[in-house]
Amino acid sequence: MGVPLYNRDLSWLSFNYRVLQMAADQQVPLYERIRFLSIFSSNLDEFFRVRMPAVLAINKVLENDPAAGENESISSSTLTEVLQEINRQQQEYGQIFTGSVLPALLSHGIQLYYNQPLLEAHHTFSKNYFLTTILAYLQPVWLTGKSKKLFLENNALYLAVTLIPKNNDAVQEYVIVNIPAALPRFLQLPALEGIHYIAFLDDIIRTHLGYLFPDYTIAGCHSVKLTRNADMDMDEIKGDILEEVETLIRKRELGVPTRFLYDASIPLPLLHFLAQQFDVQEDEMVMGGRYHNLKDLAGLPEPPGLVHADYPKVIPAENKTIVATDRLLDLVLQQDLLIHLPYQRYDYVLRFFSEAATDPDVAEIYVTLYRIASGSQIAQALISAAKNGKKVTVFVELKARFDEANNIRWAKKMKDAGVKLIYSIPGMKVHAKTALVKRNRGYQWDYCGLIATGNFNESTARFYTDHVLFTAHTGITREMELLFLYLQSREQPVTYNFLHFEHLLVAQFNMTTRFAGLIDREIQHAKEGKPARIIIKINNLQERGMIAKLYEASEAGVQVDLIVRSINCLVPNIPESQHIRIIRIVDRYLEHARVFIFHNNNQEEVYMGSADWMNRNLHRRIEVCVPVYVPALQQQLKDIVHLQLQDPHNAQQAIQSYVQNIV
Repeated sequence: MGVPLYNRDLSWLSFNYRVLQMAADQQVPLYERIRFLSIFSSNLDEFFRVRMPAVLAINKVLENDPAAGENESISSSTLTEVLQEINRQQQEYGQIFTGSVLPALLSHGIQLYYNQPLLEAHHTFSKNYFLTTILAYLQPVWLTGKSKKLFLENNALYLAVTLIPKNNDAVQEYVIVNIPAALPRFLQLPALEGIHYIAFLDDIIRTHLGYLFPDYTIAGCHSVKLTRNADMDMDEIKGDILEEVETLIRKRELGVPTRFLYDASIPLPLLHFLAQQFDVQEDEMVMGGRYHNLKDLAGLPEPPGLVHADYPKVIPAENKTIVATDRLLDLVLQQDLLIHLPYQRYDYVLRFFSEAATDPDVAEIYVTLYRIASGSQIAQALISAAKNGKKVTVFVELKARFDEANNIRWAKKMKDAGVKLIYSIPGMKVHAKTALVKRNRGYQWDYCGLIATGNFNESTARFYTDHVLFTAHTGITREMELLFLYLQSREQPVTYNFLHFEHLLVAQFNMTTRFAGLIDREIQHAKEGKPARIIIKINNLQERGMIAKLYEASEAGVQVDLIVRSINCLVPNIPESQHIRIIRIVDRYLEHARVFIFHNNNQEEVYMGSADWMNRNLHRRIEVCVPVYVPALQQQLKDIVHLQLQDPHNAQQAIQSYVQNIV
């Protein structure tokens, strides 16, 4: 009998629905609700770009061979189930937006034009903007006649316009007009009687579209959008990896269609014509509303003077121990430090790299970079370090999805400065968040390490919850050095026989066996009548072997608490999971930390790191988790996780207060 599993895609959609529920929550500040609507829309776009291709492929397998559905490796969900759930969520999205958010905006004196014509009083202003700004970006393409076939750009917005010649009303012609992505999606119009008016760029174009076609009557105008497959296979790159990744990035925008989103009011003849024009299959066509790309709601203008429209501003807490020291690297040699993001300042991570870049005793710096901030101070510090004569070795993951171009840009800058660049291992991603600094003090070497649950990225650190450990623990830092030596070899783990970790848990080497062993110990304690408990906080839980071990622990009587933000394939409320509790936290910040706590008969062991429990993380990536040895730091992680278990809905606010009081 196989391991009971929830379907991965439906689980992910369940997470996105939880995001949508935040938009419906009237206790959430108004503009934060709008941002949750934006996040929901952005997530759904990514689903169609990355996950839907696999759903479509599985659907074709099942159509050709229905018996394949009995194979455990084939997803049990059908395309119909996925599309039904998406349709249900989109309908609720529309109800929340039109029935709750728009009236709330109006109660604050803000009128967002939505499915309604512009008032005559706004025509002069909007026409001027159309003629002086928008017009230069418009590129109408006739779909009838001699125009070459149009290629719809990935996730770009278009208007499908139906035209009737004024001298021949028996003829219909079709034109596609782009909605320029280079312009702001929203335009603030002059206030009227104390009401602030905001219009979609789409509606400004619709209102003045006749200017483009003076000899025609506009018989219809409907929004459309094509989403393309962005799940490019970068695992089999064998040549110049930088050059090949750049090529694949360009190809991504040419991917096959996975969704043709269209205005529900579009006439069927036009819809069929467009499907034929753009080679769209029936199962790729999705009905939508008048407006697409509502992820742009994140940029909805916020008129001045609004009260309580956003979350209260929070100033990250200081770590008084770090603030009081002149030399952070010296402090790390004396004691381990732990910071909790975004509740505490990220400045300390930036300071770590900046000090390493300028400290005359630092000889070597090693770091793994997965998603580099667009204006990265860390990358700049590494460039300065290399120019200051230090040996700087950086592993840059060029296959970090949707960040490849930015990573390549920084990789080239660092290489030009003399940084030694190591690129992706074929068939594998390096997702570990690690950095190591070596200082030469006469005949002695000092080692200072950083291990984090999230990327070394100061942009995401403002709204991702993560933990960063500063340590000079001899065993940990020596094993980090061995890991960096391995990464420089770019060999496959199975052929690299020199790594034996006692402290670190490293995917591809010892992570799954160590985690399984820790679970087995709790099982044994439960069988002996001793207290047994496991607490795990991760983003995704999908790997079959780890789920089987958790079921086994539950059946042995181990109390298992899971905080799983996104994909969860473990099935609750069945005999195998009767001692397992699962919660999901969606709030102001994106829960991103991975923490693992094992009771160990009242001698708790605490681990943190980069690894989710998914096939890709445990079997196709280099991930690192680290034991937290200092009891006071262990307690901080345990306290934070327990706050989340006690009250998931108010946990982030409680953690904010807790962290403020950490000395």
